Amino acid sequence: MSSFWSIWVSVITLGSILGCYLLLRWCLLNKTGVEEGDDMHHSFDGIIEINNPLPRWWTILFYIVLVWGLIYLAAYPGLGNFAGLLGWKSSNQNIQSLAESREAVELAKQNGELVQYDREIAQAEERFGPIFDKYASQPIEVLAKDEEALKIGQRLFLQNCSQCHGSDARGQRGFPNLTDNDWLYGGTPAKIKETLLNGRNAMMPAWLDAFGEQGIEEVVAYTLSLSGRQVDQQLKEAGEARFAACAACHGPDGKGNQAFGAPNLTDNIWLYGSTKETVTETLKYGRAGVMPSFKDTLGEKKVHLVSAYVYSLSQDN
Repeated sequence: MSSFWSIWVSVITLGSILGCYLLLRWCLLNKTGVEEGDDMHHSFDGIIEINNPLPRWWTILFYIVLVWGLIYLAAYPGLGNFAGLLGWKSSNQNIQSLAESREAVELAKQNGELVQYDREIAQAEERFGPIFDKYASQPIEVLAKDEEALKIGQRLFLQNCSQCHGSDARGQRGFPNLTDNDWLYGGTPAKIKETLLNGRNAMMPAWLDAFGEQGIEEVVAYTLSLSGRQVDQQLKEAGEARFAACAACHGPDGKGNQAFGAPNLTDNIWLYGSTKETVTETLKYGRAGVMPSFKDTLGEKKVHLVSAYVYSLSQDN
């Protein structure tokens, strides 16, 4: 917050408290010329108005609220850029990376600052850490049959993975379906955990410059034929020869290679869509897919549980 806005907020806040105090003092003054307790010579519906002062309990309570407000503003952040005498803050601000967050946590400890978010994280770790430790010592195959472990894994999945893969884990355009048995890098427990820990960077190169428009059309025809689609026979035969450039990743039979994350082109499961137009777009301009690493954000123990949940999704198919 700039100095101007800091001063502005402070003046408005303190001015409001001062205004409330002056208003109270003004209301306590007898401005009527009538002694307190006497008749005000005004009645309505048979009710006579008496010049009574504000109730003492109400006045004292009002003073207490004003004093409490000043104590609160002195102890906690609230007056512009003033940090408060207790050194309390809700969280470490202006953090842009996990490394900066860790540094800020350590710095706050050294300076004796009370960071609410850090304290809540520490309390949660103390409470739930033993639970994650227990599950981390068990194989993923075992956890995939443990209902309580799967509930925890599902919640972690919904919080961290559903934005891309969907709440039902069935994926969407450009994001794999995790409930079938089609895996780009492998669907074993070890491979799933490896993917979650380290992330993936997939790259399908653009072939327009190498093949040209005609060559792209031919390769598209051959690629579509691999999954049983009806295509122009001449284009298919010409595309088969050009497909040798693609075989380095997808294999000579087009069944893919999990070592590279190259998809199987023969099973009619398409990450970006199976229309001729979509496949043409992929060949012309390439694709770049990124699966983020969760090693630092979740940690290995939580990743272990998410891996068990993801692994369980495809075991009934």
